Amino acid sequence: MNTPIEARPPFPPFTRETAIQKVRIAEDGWNSRDPKRVALAYTPDSIWRNRSEFPRGRAEIEAFLSRKWARENEYRLIKELWAFEGNRIAVRFAYEWHDAAGNWFRSYGNENWEFDENGLMQKRFASINDLAITESERKFHWPQGRRPNDYPSLSDLGL
Repeated sequence: MNTPIEARPPFPPFTRETAIQKVRIAEDGWNSRDPKRVALAYTPDSIWRNRSEFPRGRAEIEAFLSRKWARENEYRLIKELWAFEGNRIAVRFAYEWHDAAGNWFRSYGNENWEFDENGLMQKRFASINDLAITESERKFHWPQGRRPNDYPSLSDLGL
């Protein structure tokens, strides 16, 4: 079997196990804070809705992520599978970050994802709300980058 050059397993249709794998792969990518790496997980013509922005295609996604991570310092994210069917996955997530003035936030959200046959995300619709928190209220304390396998999930943290 020939695998396409642009392929991101696991591929749809998803099982519970492969949907959970896909969610963790996405979380790991976003925690890398590498806009170019993250953008490659999407189709070249991917359609997004992220808050009030509507990036289209990898170049706009990369630019969006560059702006995002320039202002969201100490960014740490946890994603959790909510539901899946066929080539679609729904997740809930939370991430913590602080702004340039040192004000901390926990951002909560939900995403709906749709994948092509090569496992690339072709649609991403995100709804996100920010909650101001104190530094002492933070729950995400691993070193910046990939969340350790033994770190609690959103459910484990009561989020």
